[in-house]
Amino acid sequence: MVLGACTQTYDVVVIGGGAGGTAAAVEAARGGVRTLVVEETVWLGGVLTAAGVSAVDGNYRLRGGIFGEFADSLALRYGGYEALRSGWVSNILFNPRVGAEILENIATEAGAEIRFGTTATAIEHRDSRIPWQIRLSDGTRIRTRILIDGTELGDVACSVGAASLDDSRAVQDLTYVAILKEYDHDVPMDRPAGYDIDKYRSCCLNPLAENREGNNPKGQKLWSAVQMLSYGRLPDGHIMLNWPIYGNDFYADYLDLPEEGRRAAFDKAKLHTLGFVYFLQQELGFTRIGIADDVFPTADGLPFFPYFREARRIAGRDTMTVAAARNPYDSDRYTRAVAVGDYPVDHHHYANPAWQELSHLGLGPIPSFSVPLGVVIPVSVEDLLVADKAVSVDWEMNGAVRLQPVLLGLGQAAGALAAIAVRTARHPSAIPAREVQSVLLDHGCYLLPFLDVKPSDPGFRDLQERGVRGEIRGTGRSVGWANETWVTLPE
Repeated sequence: MVLGACTQTYDVVVIGGGAGGTAAAVEAARGGVRTLVVEETVWLGGVLTAAGVSAVDGNYRLRGGIFGEFADSLALRYGGYEALRSGWVSNILFNPRVGAEILENIATEAGAEIRFGTTATAIEHRDSRIPWQIRLSDGTRIRTRILIDGTELGDVACSVGAASLDDSRAVQDLTYVAILKEYDHDVPMDRPAGYDIDKYRSCCLNPLAENREGNNPKGQKLWSAVQMLSYGRLPDGHIMLNWPIYGNDFYADYLDLPEEGRRAAFDKAKLHTLGFVYFLQQELGFTRIGIADDVFPTADGLPFFPYFREARRIAGRDTMTVAAARNPYDSDRYTRAVAVGDYPVDHHHYANPAWQELSHLGLGPIPSFSVPLGVVIPVSVEDLLVADKAVSVDWEMNGAVRLQPVLLGLGQAAGALAAIAVRTARHPSAIPAREVQSVLLDHGCYLLPFLDVKPSDPGFRDLQERGVRGEIRGTGRSVGWANETWVTLPE
């Protein structure tokens, strides 16, 4: 690539405005460095917004940093946190359009430059003071000191030679989410190509279901149709359709497919979701429920892309594992902690034809956990960071790290690290975790998932710092879908 005089120079460039990429851009810009985020769609937020998964999974009691800021903004928009408990799948639900507006406002106010509708068409790394040279789809040529992969699948890191972990097994099911709304009239839709009633009949308790004593043929519990639709009810009355029980989960081994193959697989996933909506209308009688016409600015009203539960997992300087979550003090990872999560290991594979052979379906519980800084730092490429689902995490633990609040936390850590690297003229790999932790604590982030003290309480920073120094330890326990860690266990 030949760069001319019109080349624009940045300190940090984030390719992909996913949840982690957006948080990285915000934190880097707040760190005083010139930051650009390049996003293919016209929304920031990735899984939270552009993919339509507008029900936050986990961390309800661990609202710190940019995640806490985002959640507080939602509560302010809708009239309080109780208003966000509109469906039973989450304590924080919202319209994806609202979430995208909030994230764009946060990023803009932080000083990050945003280029929507744009991709990177060529990326080169050179041995120079400003090593990354990038050509964008709009013809712009840019250079940057630090490159951050904020894409959904980790394709940028892969394209520049970052090594992947070699423990890949079955890719999790993806979902083409649909946001529905109830109209004041029937909204019949055409029968989608390839529609097969058997794909959906056992999604809920209904006369068509293959009911085996309250469960379907795969052993999944059957809920009523009303419960199925209220699962993702949004505060404005819209319905997030992200139903894993004979619903719109879809299996495709998409990670290593060429672009054309991916598009074909995602089109099939979209048809599968349209078939589910058709089933709700035509077979279950919800004739006034259809795809919302006031959420996504897309031709069909569906999200910009599917909900990907799995990405390429880049080999990092730390790798987070299930064993590390269960036994956090068996290594020194906790001393490098920069993000927290409390969601269980949740894998979706029932749409896979080989679902019965997948041993992870019986994975045991974990307590709440912290994730070390090294997961965002690839071992094989310098001045590159990873800020979304492609962080260094083993196959099992991906089922807990992939959730939105953890991605926001890891993205924020990547942004803080990038800003420090620029300001101090060091490679990210040379920066001690303590420097990043100090910045994150300045911004109200949890490093360790201690529930004893909140970020707004006196003593929060002291407790967190003593925790990562090893002076105090927490005790974790599994509590269903809201796991815990306490320094002092409550009675």
